Amino acid sequence: MKTVHTENAPAAIGPYVQAKITGDLVYTSGQIPIDPKTGNLVDGGIETQAKQVCENLKAVLEAAGTSLEKVVKTNCYLKDIGDFAAFNAVYAEYFTEKPARSCVGGLQIPKGALVEVEVIAEV
Repeated sequence: MKTVHTENAPAAIGPYVQAKITGDLVYTSGQIPIDPKTGNLVDGGIETQAKQVCENLKAVLEAAGTSLEKVVKTNCYLKDIGDFAAFNAVYAEYFTEKPARSCVGGLQIPKGALVEVEVIAEV
Protein backbone atom coordinates (compact mmCIF):
# COMPACT_ATOMS: atom_id res chain seq x y z
CA MET A 1 0.00 0.00 0.00
CA LYS A 2 1.13 3.54 -0.75
CA THR A 3 0.11 6.69 1.11
CA VAL A 4 -0.83 9.73 -0.97
CA HIS A 5 -0.18 13.27 0.23
CA THR A 6 -0.22 16.64 -1.49
CA GLU A 7 0.08 20.20 -0.23
CA ASN A 8 -2.54 21.13 -2.88
CA ALA A 9 -5.30 19.62 -0.73
CA PRO A 10 -6.05 20.06 2.97
CA ALA A 11 -4.02 18.05 5.44
CA ALA A 12 -5.92 15.40 7.36
CA ILE A 13 -7.58 16.81 10.50
CA GLY A 14 -7.42 13.50 12.34
CA PRO A 15 -5.59 10.16 12.47
CA TYR A 16 -5.91 9.38 8.74
CA VAL A 17 -4.32 10.25 5.39
CA GLN A 18 -5.57 11.96 2.23
CA ALA A 19 -5.60 8.70 0.27
CA LYS A 20 -4.22 5.18 -0.02
CA ILE A 21 -3.32 3.26 -3.15
CA THR A 22 -3.67 -0.50 -3.16
CA GLY A 23 -3.39 -2.50 -6.34
CA ASP A 24 -4.84 -0.46 -9.19
CA LEU A 25 -7.18 1.61 -7.02
CA VAL A 26 -6.88 4.76 -4.95
CA TYR A 27 -9.26 5.34 -2.05
CA THR A 28 -9.54 8.93 -0.87
CA SER A 29 -10.58 10.07 2.54
CA GLY A 30 -13.61 12.31 2.58
CA GLN A 31 -12.82 15.84 1.51
CA ILE A 32 -14.61 18.79 3.02
CA PRO A 33 -14.44 22.36 1.64
CA ILE A 34 -11.24 23.47 3.31
CA ASP A 35 -8.98 25.82 1.40
CA PRO A 36 -5.56 24.13 1.48
CA LYS A 37 -3.80 27.51 1.46
CA THR A 38 -5.53 28.84 4.57
CA GLY A 39 -6.66 25.67 6.32
CA ASN A 40 -10.09 27.26 6.77
CA LEU A 41 -13.53 26.25 5.58
CA VAL A 42 -14.45 28.29 2.49
CA ASP A 43 -17.20 30.85 2.85
CA GLY A 44 -20.31 30.45 0.76
CA GLY A 45 -23.19 28.15 0.09
CA ILE A 46 -23.39 24.64 -1.26
CA GLU A 47 -22.11 25.56 -4.75
CA THR A 48 -18.95 27.23 -3.43
CA GLN A 49 -18.33 24.44 -0.94
CA ALA A 50 -18.96 21.68 -3.51
CA LYS A 51 -16.47 23.29 -5.93
CA GLN A 52 -13.79 23.39 -3.22
CA VAL A 53 -14.44 19.75 -2.34
CA CYS A 54 -14.07 18.75 -6.01
CA GLU A 55 -10.88 20.80 -6.38
CA ASN A 56 -9.47 19.11 -3.27
CA LEU A 57 -10.34 15.67 -4.65
CA LYS A 58 -8.82 16.58 -8.02
CA ALA A 59 -5.55 17.52 -6.28
CA VAL A 60 -5.42 14.30 -4.26
CA LEU A 61 -6.14 12.18 -7.33
CA GLU A 62 -3.45 13.98 -9.35
CA ALA A 63 -0.96 13.31 -6.54
CA ALA A 64 -1.96 9.63 -6.80
CA GLY A 65 -1.27 9.64 -10.54
CA THR A 66 -4.90 9.60 -11.67
CA SER A 67 -7.78 11.97 -12.34
CA LEU A 68 -11.47 12.64 -11.85
CA GLU A 69 -12.12 10.91 -15.18
CA LYS A 70 -10.92 7.62 -13.63
CA VAL A 71 -13.28 7.73 -10.64
CA VAL A 72 -15.42 4.60 -10.43
CA LYS A 73 -17.39 5.34 -7.22
CA THR A 74 -18.24 8.34 -5.09
CA ASN A 75 -19.84 8.65 -1.69
CA CYS A 76 -21.40 12.06 -1.12
CA TYR A 77 -22.64 13.45 2.17
CA LEU A 78 -24.82 16.55 2.46
CA LYS A 79 -25.75 18.42 5.60
CA ASP A 80 -29.11 19.30 4.00
CA ILE A 81 -30.68 17.01 1.40
CA GLY A 82 -32.46 20.13 0.16
CA ASP A 83 -29.08 21.07 -1.41
CA PHE A 84 -29.24 17.95 -3.62
CA ALA A 85 -30.03 19.71 -6.92
CA ALA A 86 -27.50 22.51 -6.41
CA PHE A 87 -24.85 19.98 -5.40
CA ASN A 88 -25.63 17.85 -8.47
CA ALA A 89 -25.09 20.83 -10.78
CA VAL A 90 -21.54 21.34 -9.48
CA TYR A 91 -20.84 17.60 -9.23
CA ALA A 92 -21.78 17.11 -12.91
CA GLU A 93 -19.16 19.68 -13.97
CA TYR A 94 -16.38 17.65 -12.34
CA PHE A 95 -17.50 14.02 -12.64
CA THR A 96 -18.13 13.95 -16.39
CA GLU A 97 -17.66 10.17 -16.67
CA LYS A 98 -20.61 9.62 -14.32
CA PRO A 99 -19.22 7.17 -11.75
CA ALA A 100 -21.38 5.02 -9.52
CA ARG A 101 -22.53 7.09 -6.56
CA SER A 102 -24.25 7.15 -3.20
CA CYS A 103 -25.55 10.42 -1.78
CA VAL A 104 -27.15 10.94 1.62
CA GLY A 105 -28.27 14.01 3.52
CA GLY A 106 -29.25 15.17 6.96
CA LEU A 107 -25.77 14.68 8.39
CA GLN A 108 -23.45 16.57 10.68
CA ILE A 109 -20.19 17.04 8.76
CA PRO A 110 -16.89 18.04 10.43
CA LYS A 111 -16.23 21.77 10.90
CA GLY A 112 -19.84 22.58 10.02
CA ALA A 113 -19.30 21.90 6.31
CA LEU A 114 -22.28 21.54 4.01
CA VAL A 115 -20.76 18.71 1.94
CA GLU A 116 -18.17 15.92 2.05
CA VAL A 117 -17.18 13.58 -0.79
CA GLU A 118 -14.90 10.54 -0.97
CA VAL A 119 -13.95 8.61 -4.11
CA ILE A 120 -12.45 5.39 -5.41
CA ALA A 121 -10.55 5.71 -8.69
CA GLU A 122 -8.41 3.63 -11.02
CA VAL A 123 -4.72 4.44 -10.95
